[in-house]
Amino acid sequence: MNLTLAPVVDGDFEAMLALRIEALRESLTRLGRFNPEVARARLRAQFHPAWMQHLVLGGERVGYFTVEPREGELRLHHLYLAPAAQGQGIGAWVIDKLKARGLPISLAALRESRANDFYRRHGFRAVEEQDFDIEYRWEPIA
Repeated sequence: MNLTLAPVVDGDFEAMLALRIEALRESLTRLGRFNPEVARARLRAQFHPAWMQHLVLGGERVGYFTVEPREGELRLHHLYLAPAAQGQGIGAWVIDKLKARGLPISLAALRESRANDFYRRHGFRAVEEQDFDIEYRWEPIA
C-alpha cells in the first residue's frame, strides 16, 4: 500500500470538513442527526493542525486523523476516510501506528456506526455508553 502521511495546515479546513461530512453522512442520516452546520462547528472546535495528519494514497488525500496527546494516553478524535478508500486496510494501518506508541488509546464512536465493529475488531473495549456515542479504550499489553 502506497500510504503516506502529510501535515495539516489551517487552509485545509474546508476540504477536511467535506471529507468528514462525506464519511459520516450515512450514519448520521440513519440516526436522524445529519446537519452540515453541526459538523462544521464540531470540526472547528477540534481543529488542531498540530495533532492532525492527512492520509495520502497514491498521491491523493483519502482521509485524516486527529490524535491528542494526553498525560499517559492518546485520544483519537477523528479517523475519517472517503467512502471509496474504506475497506482497504488504511484505518487498520493508522490504528497499528498508534498502538506502536505503547500508550492507552481512548476514542468515541457514533452509535450504530460501522466504526464500532472496526474498533472492536482492533481490540478496543466499550467503557461507557452515552446518548449518541460509545466510548472505547485500548490498553497495551503489559
